[in-house]
Amino acid sequence: MEGMNKVVLQVTRRTVTGKQVGVLRREGKLPGVMYGHHFEPTPITLDLHTTTIALSGLSSSSLIYLNLDGSEHAALIRERQRDFIRGTLKHLDFQVVSLTEKIRTKVSIELTGISPAVKDLNAVIVTGTDELEVEAFPQNLPERIVIDISRLAKVGDGLYVRDVPAIQDVTILNSPDDMIAIATAGAVEEEVEAVAAPTGVEEPEVIEKGKKEEEEEEAAKK
Repeated sequence: MEGMNKVVLQVTRRTVTGKQVGVLRREGKLPGVMYGHHFEPTPITLDLHTTTIALSGLSSSSLIYLNLDGSEHAALIRERQRDFIRGTLKHLDFQVVSLTEKIRTKVSIELTGISPAVKDLNAVIVTGTDELEVEAFPQNLPERIVIDISRLAKVGDGLYVRDVPAIQDVTILNSPDDMIAIATAGAVEEEVEAVAAPTGVEEPEVIEKGKKEEEEEEAAKK
């Protein structure tokens, strides 16, 4: 949101595509693409090290600025591709946005606080959704929506979209009845496991017997 440190990334136009992109990565460069409303899709290159540091902790609703050819473009990170083994960034997709046009996007939910139901009654918090769909001008998007679960005092208590405090200049589009989190009895899961365990042991034996009998019958026929 406004008031946060402005993140500006220096980007250059990329002519290298396909298999040759691997050469860029070996040189410590990070390929990406910029696209958006009234913006021609543009392949770009960023510095891997500085970009990784700059984007650390930023969410998909964090507004950043891309400096391309001396002009700054407001953008949102739409996709981060990572190297599964190294965990390093491989490719970034940026959606260029207009600060004078509202957009619809999803903002992640962060649960905070301690639920008395968990602390005192051994309850388990089950989440219904981990993000909310919102509409706002890009510069007003929250990094994340923080929701306090300390009001979940007893088993059965829930938090719903209607319970989310109003966010200035942001409209939440989800149904007010959508569940965000609920405190459920932790002991119920243990009971289910205890009941399931004996039947789980018996079944394979029955199946094995059946197979042996079939094999014996087949052998007898021969």
